[in-house]
Amino acid sequence: MKVFRVTGEIRKPNLKTHFRKEVIAVKPEHAVEKVYTELGSKHRVKRFHIKITGVDEISPQEIEDPLIRKMVAGEEGFGGKS
Repeated sequence: MKVFRVTGEIRKPNLKTHFRKEVIAVKPEHAVEKVYTELGSKHRVKRFHIKITGVDEISPQEIEDPLIRKMVAGEEGFGGKS
C-alpha cells in the first residue's frame, strides 16, 4: 500500500476552506475516492462542492498523520518472522 496526500478545497455557498488529507491507497484514483467518501460522510459535503487540486505519493518520512504513520510502520515490520 502507498500513502497519498490529497489537497483541495471545499466550496459551499457560505464556506470556502482548504484541506490536506493523507490516505492509504493502491492508486491515486483510489485515494481521491476515499477523500470524497470521508469528507462527504464527516462534513456532509457533496462531491460537486469538493475540488481536488493535487494528489501526491509521499514517503513514510513525510507522513504527518500519527495514525497513518503508525499503520505504515506496522506494515513494514509485518511479515518478517515465520
